[in-house]
Parts: sequence; structure tokens; C-alpha cells
Amino acid sequence: MTENTHWVGTWTSTPAPADGVSLNSPTIRMFPRVSLGGDTIRVRISNAHGNDKLTIGAAHVALRATGTAIRPDTDRVLTFGGATSAVIPTGSFLISDPVSLTVAPLADLAVSIYIPNDLTPAFGVTGRYARQFNYISPPGNFAGDEHIPASRVTDDWYFLSGIDVLTTPDVGGIVALGDSITDGNISTHDAFCRWPDQLARRLIARGGRRFGVMNQGLGGNRILNDIRGDSGVRRFDRDVLAQPGVTHAIVVLGINDIRNRRGLASENVTAAGMIAGLHQMTLRAHARGIKIFGGTLTPFENETFLLGAYTLEGEAKRQTVNEWIRNSGAFDAVIDFDLHLRDPKHPTSMLPVYDCGDHLHPGDIGYNRMGDVIDLTLFEKA
Repeated sequence: MTENTHWVGTWTSTPAPADGVSLNSPTIRMFPRVSLGGDTIRVRISNAHGNDKLTIGAAHVALRATGTAIRPDTDRVLTFGGATSAVIPTGSFLISDPVSLTVAPLADLAVSIYIPNDLTPAFGVTGRYARQFNYISPPGNFAGDEHIPASRVTDDWYFLSGIDVLTTPDVGGIVALGDSITDGNISTHDAFCRWPDQLARRLIARGGRRFGVMNQGLGGNRILNDIRGDSGVRRFDRDVLAQPGVTHAIVVLGINDIRNRRGLASENVTAAGMIAGLHQMTLRAHARGIKIFGGTLTPFENETFLLGAYTLEGEAKRQTVNEWIRNSGAFDAVIDFDLHLRDPKHPTSMLPVYDCGDHLHPGDIGYNRMGDVIDLTLFEKA
């Protein structure tokens, strides 16, 4: 890296606990689709939720072919301080050495990680669902093989938390911080219909200033209380501020605070409390010179994903929070997802064409619609 280059995240996955997962010394081959292209990349591997140190026996990156296969001519061994294996301390992460690999925008990579030890659920595997098919081998190091023997298919990311590209100083980074609606829950596997995916496609098609798009969506995530990982206010510094090259952030959080999936009295929140949490995010972003945009909370009337989660009291909180997002001026701009997804004849519910059917999550069309309504000129402002 020189004074004329810097690192920008081109793909990310939110580190979260993969509860109950055991791994028997496998090679895990995963297929992230990058947003930003380049010719020098590095890979980030996370042990954020591990209860012990994690040994990486080997790791490779390559361009994907089909199925479990890589393009052998593009295979690159990942090293860590020059070594082909490494140990990640408990709760920490590891950045690989740079490798030369020409990667086009929106290219599919294959990252293969060999874990030389058996990991029980007590270890605390770091991972989260991917809405993509990845592969886990029988015991053994197959990281450099063109094809890996797959003992099972998984739709999780395990340990892989980021890919960065070395690029010019004018290139920016956009972090999408959200819950399952940002993570693309219920969308079609391997269809890349998450709204950050669509945003990345639109930015590439438009041309002009280039941006990496980093999806930090996490199913079940809330502003104020932990669940299936850290709360939004707890993970904001790690998952937004610390991302390489970040210049802009989009926050779409709050519907799970309202729904209170666990039904605990201690986790009941007020609209004022949610607003305070969102406001803290804006202050922390602005302190780092990051533009931060607020996404309004989409309708969830009579959701069926969790029966009984919708209440009139919760709807009132949603309306209050959305009005604050729109009118407070705390955010640098507002992306009104609610306006564009709601049924104009019944605005407390989602328009059926955008609804996956559970009245909470959009379907493929709805997620792409979210990516389409983002004003791209917002990212041209200094």
C-alpha cells in the first residue's frame, strides 16, 4: 500500500454466534460475490464469538468456476505474516497478507478455509446464514483442490468476515447496517437479491465514482438489546466504523426492538429509547467523518413469521421512530423504504407484490425494490 492507494471493503459478513454448530476438521469452501473489483485483495477471518483460540491450518482464495469448483489458474495461497497457517486469539480476527488476483466487479470468489481441529458447540463457532450454498468437506485439507469433496451443504458463512481490495483514494465504502431485512432473509438462495446487492449492481452500472458495498445485516438484530449477536449500538464501532475505507453508512434497524421476539419484560423498549440509540450512531459516524443515512422501518402488520409479534402498540412505535428518522435532521439523508414498500391503500401493511408472504420480510422483488429506491446521488456528496 502507498500514499496513492487504500483498502476498501468489497464484501463483508457480520460475525455472529453459530449456535450449536460442530465441525470435524473440515475444509469450508464459501462463495462471496464482491461489489468492487481490483487486482490486489486480502481476506479477513473472524473468531469474534469463539470461546478459545482458533487455528487456521490453510486458506486459499480463487475465482469460482461452478459447483464446488475453483478456476485452478486463479488459485492463491493466503498467508498471514508470511505463514500459511495462523492462530486467531479468542474474540479477535485476522487479516491475510495481500495477494495479486484480478477480480472484476460483481465477481464470485471462492474462499477455502481448513480447520485442523474438531470444534464442538462449546467452542463457539463464528458464523451466520448466507442465503447462499457453501460446502463443508470431510476431515482434511482440500483448500487448494479444484473440487472439494462435500460431506454437506451449508447456507452459512463460517469465520469468513471480509474481503478488501486495494484501490485508489477516491474510492469509497458503503456499509449497510441492519437486521434480516438487510441480510435478505427469505430471499432465494444464490440469487443475490438482498438490497445491498442491488445497490452494488446499480453503482457499477452507473459508472462514475466507485464504491465497495459491505452488508452488515444480521437476522434478529436490534438497536438496543443483544440477540443472535451484538446489538446495533454495541457492534456499530466494529461493524461500521472499523470497516476499511468506509465513507457512508445506511442504518435500517428497529423492527426487532419493537417485536421483542423473546417477550422479556427487561427487553421492552420505548420509541424514545430506540431514537436515542439511533442518534448515538449518527454522532459516532459524524465524529469519524462518515455520512450516515437513515432507512425507515417497513410495515409488518399481522406478520406470520412470529405470531403475535405485531401489536397496535408496536405499530405506534414504528410510526414514531419513522417520523423522527424523516424529520429530526440527525441523519445526513433519509431513505424512505417504508414509503416505497407500503400499500398506499393500507399503509400499515406491505404491498403484496413486495411481500414474501409473511408480511414482515420482503420477497426477491421487494428487496430489489429497496435497492432501486436509493438515490445514488447521495454518495456523490463529500
